[in-house]
Amino acid sequence: MSEVQSGQNEPGAAKRNPLRLALAGVLLLGVAAVLYVIVAASFKPHGPADLTEFKKGTLAKLDVPATPRAAPATVFTSLDGKPATLADFKGRVVVMNLWATWCAPCKAEMPTLAKLQAAYATQPLTVLPISVDRDSDLNLVQAEMAANPPLKTYRDPSYKLSFDLEPRAAGYPTTVIYDRQGRERARLAGPADWSAPEVRALVEKLLSEK
Repeated sequence: MSEVQSGQNEPGAAKRNPLRLALAGVLLLGVAAVLYVIVAASFKPHGPADLTEFKKGTLAKLDVPATPRAAPATVFTSLDGKPATLADFKGRVVVMNLWATWCAPCKAEMPTLAKLQAAYATQPLTVLPISVDRDSDLNLVQAEMAANPPLKTYRDPSYKLSFDLEPRAAGYPTTVIYDRQGRERARLAGPADWSAPEVRALVEKLLSEK
């Protein structure tokens, strides 16, 4: 009796098993596809963030290059004559400000640059004023820095850095913003309120990048 029943069940089982196998195969393919998408997304390289959203308020005239620009290798100096380049600050967001004591707009915005540096004193942000003043005006440069702590200025009295920028600086003040990889991501010709909310939002975006 058991043999007859077994024989009767075999055709049905033979019909059902391929269907089950097919369904199982489809299910496995679906799971594999989902896993592939998840893994591919996690390893997908992310390009630099688009900073055009910050072109408003005090940054309305911000120049955001389509692709990041390389920083010049120009040597400038600290107030005590020690050489430096922008590469020395790699790993930090850098707000480089080209200025002079004879430039009224430069002096007007300097306190806001000081506020920006103070607000991010514990984070990898460097506000980098670079003076183009002559040696004979060094006392004026020092007085300006003394009035705007915690800023520390560097010097480029030959204007070489201004001309080595691509494109070169159009005038003063000119502020160039570099990401943590040392690439120029934005630039502003003319003064701004560097303590404004849109500036801090831009800085936060760059600080969040690796």
